[in-house]
Amino acid sequence: MFLGFGEVMMRVAPDQKLRLRQVLPGRVEVTWGGGEANVCASLAMYGQQARYVSALPDNALTASLIASLRGLGVDTSQILHRDGRLGIYFVEVGANQRGSTVLYDRSHSSVSLAGPEEYDWETILQDVHWLHVSGITPAVSRAACESNLALVQRAKERGVTVSCDLNFRKKLWKWDDELTGIDLARKCMADVLPYVDLVIGNEEDAEDMLDIRASETDVHAGTINAMAYEDVARQIVDRYSNVNRVAITLRESISADHNNWGAMLFDVATDKSYFAPIDENGEYKSYRIGHIVDRVGGGDSFAAGLLHALNTPKFQDPATAIDYAVAASCLKHSIKGDFNYIEQHEVEALMSGNASGRVQR
Repeated sequence: MFLGFGEVMMRVAPDQKLRLRQVLPGRVEVTWGGGEANVCASLAMYGQQARYVSALPDNALTASLIASLRGLGVDTSQILHRDGRLGIYFVEVGANQRGSTVLYDRSHSSVSLAGPEEYDWETILQDVHWLHVSGITPAVSRAACESNLALVQRAKERGVTVSCDLNFRKKLWKWDDELTGIDLARKCMADVLPYVDLVIGNEEDAEDMLDIRASETDVHAGTINAMAYEDVARQIVDRYSNVNRVAITLRESISADHNNWGAMLFDVATDKSYFAPIDENGEYKSYRIGHIVDRVGGGDSFAAGLLHALNTPKFQDPATAIDYAVAASCLKHSIKGDFNYIEQHEVEALMSGNASGRVQR
């Protein structure tokens, strides 16, 4: 059983690539999203057992949200109902040189108010072999940060494997007036990482969260030195000897519509880095993704693909696992919304080189 813990929210977005000022007052698309929930949704769609835990108010909105997760096969039986509100976030999907934007409205959400003493950790962790958390939930509030830390500590006491997506969100780390957002993030994640087996991040997260920078890389200019991330991974492992794998997504943003996409997995057991995708000569060559439908949730789809692969015999060797994760997350860029509505056979088709997008009859 996989377990994800965090905040799931209402996602509000204009249709297509319109801006909020163009559609309000008027109609918008309402779906659900949140880092750890996105991972659980993907895992369930791959046929894995996945449990999702959060704190939510008891009302019609959250009843609909929970029904959606259950409909995908996610176990929601341990969600805590308490006072507070459902968090909301607004997305404007970018185009050309205008990047996508996210506006958060999650103050006083239920999960931000719930302390660690409110959760029944023993029941929550029953039958769980893998816990997935992120750097988003600790950023929401002090209470959420304490709950997240309590869970990873309990999980390690029970021998559960823990993965953590660093996921630095500079708009959220504001709950301690004595520290800057980045200093608060580094302080809190330094408490979590000693309990983590698999660290996941994007091309910026190691620098933001851990002050470890990849050489010859400027993500804002769309320039990525992929090979430099092996050194980043080795520095993470040197700092946290409990970490046995580090996965880093490598996004080159040419424009909002065109990204180059790949990733690296450093495996301590083999003392080697594995890149995907690779060409016929075994050299790293990123996917060229044009006409992006929605990139939000791309990192979560990568994390879910990696977790699924590492726990599925036919995919679990490091080279195949990272190949699966990158292919799954590449396909997410064609899906509107946070959840990656992609099945395993579609991922395998892309892994085998079927990237033409032809109609399947």
